[in-house]
Amino acid sequence: MGEIRAGRYTVVSEEPFVVFLIGMRVNKLLRPGKWLPVARAMPRMLKELHADASTGFLGATGFAYWRGGGLMQYWRSFEDLEAYARRKGGTHVSAWAEFTRNVGDDGTVGIWHETYPVDPRNYECIYGNMPPFGLGGAMPVVAAKGAYANARERMRARGADMNAHTK
Repeated sequence: MGEIRAGRYTVVSEEPFVVFLIGMRVNKLLRPGKWLPVARAMPRMLKELHADASTGFLGATGFAYWRGGGLMQYWRSFEDLEAYARRKGGTHVSAWAEFTRNVGDDGTVGIWHETYPVDPRNYECIYGNMPPFGLGGAMPVVAAKGAYANARERMRARGADMNAHTK
């Protein structure tokens, strides 16, 4: 995961980006022949993504939960994410074809994803005494001081309309 960065850090991005959450859920534990290939597909995709900076993939952090696991991925744009997902000859296309053929709608394995385009004015993050993690592992960080010292100031520094939901 990397060395612990002592102190407090945040990410300051002037460009939009995409947060892509993706995961799987084992619905039938006693059917490893169905769910193990699904679990093994993601490391192959990550290897491919890390090897090719032109994909627009910025980084990922994994997580586990009862009966499954997932990744928080960060992408330069939705177009980059979609292009990767559809790339002929790519690992995702073959993994998706294998899932459709071997699992389909039989209910043994659940899959999910959520996609969030992020305007650079509408996010904030903080990492204290952490190794590179999440967005702070996918993008450069700066010290969380001055205009970046607290959540409200970080949002204000980015020009966020913090009352947009009430309009």
